[in-house]
Amino acid sequence: MINRRCSRTACTDPAVATLTYVYADSTAVVGPLALRAEPGTYDLCREHSRRLSAPRGWEVIRLPGNDSGPRASSDDLMALADAVRRVGLGEGAPEPVQPPVVSRRKGHLAVLADLPDA
Repeated sequence: MINRRCSRTACTDPAVATLTYVYADSTAVVGPLALRAEPGTYDLCREHSRRLSAPRGWEVIRLPGNDSGPRASSDDLMALADAVRRVGLGEGAPEPVQPPVVSRRKGHLAVLADLPDA
């Protein structure tokens, strides 16, 4: 579990969101709490992330996220596990592709024959 505090002065509440500024686009982005603190980003508690405002002319983008932390939902984890299991068992493996038949070659160019319809 990630245990960081809000970056706002005198706030001791736990951080639930990360604020990033994109100066070139005059945009502030508030998203789920990052896995680790990075330079140029600010961790915010629930109240400060909700009440955040930007300077005039700037846009605030709020990304959806889980306020309890940056954890994947159990549905996401189960879907990933099922996909890995299917590929591991050979159920989801792609069918082998037949290489094209070269009928004629001239220098680095080649004429490919049409594949018969399956």
